[in-house]
Amino acid sequence: MELDDQVYERILQLCKEGNALTEKGQIIKAIESYTAALELVPLPRNNWQTSTWIYTALGDTYFHTNRYEMAKNNFYDALNCPGGISNPFILLRLGESLFECGELDKAKDYLLRTYMLEGYKIFFSEDDKYFELIKDMV
Repeated sequence: MELDDQVYERILQLCKEGNALTEKGQIIKAIESYTAALELVPLPRNNWQTSTWIYTALGDTYFHTNRYEMAKNNFYDALNCPGGISNPFILLRLGESLFECGELDKAKDYLLRTYMLEGYKIFFSEDDKYFELIKDMV
């Protein structure tokens, strides 16, 4: 299945706006842009590759604004979209969000999956506390 070209172009435009707004620190407006893009994706949204990266953008935006519950929810949604289960970035941020929510056993699981796919390099620019959680397991 493919999205209608006009719908897809509008989704891309809204996501680009969201990215630009995030860079400017206009987080609420960025979230509004990403959410508007997601609303254009036909139901069920988890059937579409497009949803994978929109949920990921939302999750990452929430993560960087310390809204970890919202981040976690969006990363779980991304995980259940095409390609999500094997995407190291989604696994990493989901693990980090779970860590911040105090769900350490689940965090370990996702951070370990991340490590198994990417090795240490994906943790290189992250806070050391996330790798510390799994270092004795690798």
